[in-house]
Amino acid sequence: MDRQQEQPLIGESRAFLDILEHVSRVSQLNRPVLVIGERGTGKELIAARIHYLSPRWDRPFVKLNCAALAESLLETELFGHEAGSFTGATRRRLGRFELANEGSLFLDELASTSDRVQEKVLRVIEYGELERVGGNETIRSDVRIIGATNEDLPRLAEEGRFRADLLDRLAFDVITLPPLRERRDDIMPLAQHFAVKMAGELGLEVFEGFSEEARDQLMEYAWPGNVRELKNVVERAVYSALGEDQLVNDILFDPFESPWRPGFEANTSDTPAPTAPLEAYDFKEHIQQTEIDLLKAALEQNRFNQKKTAVYLGMTYHQLRGYLRKYELTEGE
Repeated sequence: MDRQQEQPLIGESRAFLDILEHVSRVSQLNRPVLVIGERGTGKELIAARIHYLSPRWDRPFVKLNCAALAESLLETELFGHEAGSFTGATRRRLGRFELANEGSLFLDELASTSDRVQEKVLRVIEYGELERVGGNETIRSDVRIIGATNEDLPRLAEEGRFRADLLDRLAFDVITLPPLRERRDDIMPLAQHFAVKMAGELGLEVFEGFSEEARDQLMEYAWPGNVRELKNVVERAVYSALGEDQLVNDILFDPFESPWRPGFEANTSDTPAPTAPLEAYDFKEHIQQTEIDLLKAALEQNRFNQKKTAVYLGMTYHQLRGYLRKYELTEGE
């Protein structure tokens, strides 16, 4: 069995373990599956696990990113073409459905496909038949389709931007992957895994680990790019540390951050003078609410990166943490 491109799925959170159990159940059935999740959540890894746990594990696992190709190219990639079917088609070419015969076909970014392509995919699912572009021979196809997207397919179907009949056939079972911010228990095991691998690439004999401050930053960040972003951030941090005998202390979430970044403009506008309410008010309560509002705004401005927020507010990281605890703004971490 060739699993050269398969990567390990790492996690210990309840949400992650529930997904693995779901995958184990659905992998045994010869039915289409949809994998839904934000970018960077590991949809392709889950698709590979479905294939390799299925009875088709020793047959081809073929992948295609549907968003990477124009409609005309996507059609020939999926269904193949006959010689002479268009300019440049000098010989017959098999499509991904034929290449994946008796195996699994992973269609990523499925929501980006045109109505024409969706109609032809639906025919393969319903009748197990296809025709190459420019041909009239009916070809039998025995393929399990695993689709993936980060779009809301039911909403797209309601708006007429995705075929409802295809969605019905694809959605025999739907696996929705939780974002990394909802599986906090997995952040440090994943970070440790990526860090050790990066240390090996750099020729380091040992990875010393993360400092407490670095761990806090990793745990408190919102991870909009999920596991893929975590991998990049951790690898950059290990590379920047450049040493075997020290902990990773500095975490750079945004490599573009620089006062010389093109288009960067410092906020030099004058702060408007505060105005007092017209009626008597509780000064202490007013100041507290003002501080809470400013803290929330600063956190949002810095994408909830607390280290960057502290710098933004001109205070130390531990001072910021004190304010957040004081006003109970650390709930949900």
